[in-house]
Amino acid sequence: MAYEELNRNKKILRLVEVIKNEFDQSNWLELGLLTNRPDAIQNHPRLLRSLDFADSDYGGHVLSVVMMLVRADPNNLTVIEDYLQDKFGGGENVSSTPIVGRRIVFAPTVFQVPDAVPDPDLVSVMMPFDMSFSPVHATLVEASRSAGMNCLRADNIWEHSTIIQDIFGLIFRSFVVVCDFTGRNPNVFYEAGIAHTLGKHVIPITQNAEDIPFDLRHHRFIRYLNNNEGIAALNRDVAARLNYFVSERRG
Repeated sequence: MAYEELNRNKKILRLVEVIKNEFDQSNWLELGLLTNRPDAIQNHPRLLRSLDFADSDYGGHVLSVVMMLVRADPNNLTVIEDYLQDKFGGGENVSSTPIVGRRIVFAPTVFQVPDAVPDPDLVSVMMPFDMSFSPVHATLVEASRSAGMNCLRADNIWEHSTIIQDIFGLIFRSFVVVCDFTGRNPNVFYEAGIAHTLGKHVIPITQNAEDIPFDLRHHRFIRYLNNNEGIAALNRDVAARLNYFVSERRG
């Protein structure tokens, strides 16, 4: 598969997720009009019925209709993106979880919002930059790979002159963020706050339960020992959690 085709397909899947979470019948009819294919919407045997009755097959019909619109005219991909931007404030959902309830729109002043879109296969790791954490980092990379995901840490990238912008960009693009609170590193606390605000799946890990901030102790976390047996257990626990998120995303 060509690189351009792969990127297009990933973009279609991200748009489909937004449509599944946001569209009502009027949105579909408007999109049919804009893409010059109202017949594809109105005459589809299942799409609007599945929407009305919240049927389990709705997601599949959304995907098939979007793919048909793009096949009919590749420019329709841009039409769909623009429509989502106008209606819902963006062509993609930067959160790892479906948007429900109230929506918060904000414009950060400390960071620049990246042009890149979130990657459903990206895991980022927030941890102290210390050699003693190298085995931990290595096992998180391995656990991510076993779940079919990629794992990055801020020191894997250098795109901006300020590291905090690279960190924000990495969290922004991530589907899951692993935060190691061992040693109560203030940078990790800050980065975990960013991840929670952006609605990412956060996996807290630590060698000492007392290092988990008081405000977060009501959330589940993974405690591990920094030895061979403990690292192996951490690998299994993180991989299991990542596989859960992947299966949840696929429905």
